[in-house]
Amino acid sequence: MLHHIDPDTLGPQGEHMTRAVKTCVHCGFCLPTCPTYKTLGEEMDSPRGRIFLMKNVLEGELAWSDALPYVDRCLGCLACVTACPSGVQYGELLTPFRAQAEAHRHRGLIDRLRRTLTLATLPYPARFRMAARLGQLARHARSLVPAPFRAMLDLLPADLPAARPLPELTPAIGPRKARVALLAGCAQQVLAPNIGWAALRVLAHAGVEVLVPRDQQCCGALALHVGEEAQARTLARANLRAFPNLADIDAIVTTAAGCGSGLRDYAQLFEGEPAPEADRAKAFAAHVIDIAAFLDRLGLPDLPSLPAPVKVAYHDACHLAHAQGVRVEPRALLRRIPNVTLIEVPNAGDCCGSAGTYNLDQPDIARELGLRKANALISTQPDIIVSGNIGCLTQIRSSLEACSPATPVPVVMHTIELIDRALQSKS
Repeated sequence: MLHHIDPDTLGPQGEHMTRAVKTCVHCGFCLPTCPTYKTLGEEMDSPRGRIFLMKNVLEGELAWSDALPYVDRCLGCLACVTACPSGVQYGELLTPFRAQAEAHRHRGLIDRLRRTLTLATLPYPARFRMAARLGQLARHARSLVPAPFRAMLDLLPADLPAARPLPELTPAIGPRKARVALLAGCAQQVLAPNIGWAALRVLAHAGVEVLVPRDQQCCGALALHVGEEAQARTLARANLRAFPNLADIDAIVTTAAGCGSGLRDYAQLFEGEPAPEADRAKAFAAHVIDIAAFLDRLGLPDLPSLPAPVKVAYHDACHLAHAQGVRVEPRALLRRIPNVTLIEVPNAGDCCGSAGTYNLDQPDIARELGLRKANALISTQPDIIVSGNIGCLTQIRSSLEACSPATPVPVVMHTIELIDRALQSKS
């Protein structure tokens, strides 16, 4: 544990941080599951190595600048949490550590500009759409763009779909079985608006009335992931106000693994705040559920068959499988679609390299992880690749194109889009 520092000096989350450090017995079970350790082969780029570094920094025995390069290379995928026999909640140490680290950093001008641009655009759909349009133009002069900004350009699709705002209310079809509030997502609204619309259609088909709160904001996960706790808390407060009284809904449904994890972190994010706000955040977090888990729990009516047989490879988004423990439910839903053969992917638990803004912050490592994931997916020879996170879908699509530029890329879509496709095939 932290022998030379009072947990209270670490702030409201100090108890979580010290518990994570104390629980780690340095057994090494996390090593073969850690993407950066497998890629770089360096002990300090493993979970137990980073825990050792963070402990020494917090005890004042190591400079922040010596530890941060290794901590920055962590994806935050939480595969180590799944593998840990001691139950170390690594995220409860990593997230507040990154927030505290910001006061001790010395960033260069280009790095500050790139970070500011990312956090000022991605969480805000209108701004992000404008930035993406400019980025598509900048692609024509890519060689003139500073290297730290090129990863942003490379991940942009060739064409942006038209904006399609979701309606505030979608009634259930038939007898109402449930009433939920849906998080629309930020980047997802720009890059793949059909995911939200597919969610509305499938939920309505299942007898669910769906509210889409008008004043909702980004969940805050992107900011929290890179240590911008103040921005994350501002966005979270807006959502706590925007979403309806929890007594009036059965759940808060998300269609992005990262967003779902971000909303579920609200309880920890508001620890130490005045009781009404902290209690609201805790109750809010407890209402959050991924759409696949919700539909599996509710019971989805029989689905019509797809027109022709398809082989489907399912990619486990890290913040769905590791952070939320949702693995079985998406597979169960996909297996209910007639004419779908579900294929398991080799090393399914490995991160694709997206991880919030990781593919922008650490593009070289992210590129290697993306190519590894693309090759694993291609090896299954799928017709369709599905996942439950917009970041993964973007990273996988980009990696597939880079991996096999002369080969047609399999269709990449969200789990809910494939279920919706089955529903649409009936009509």
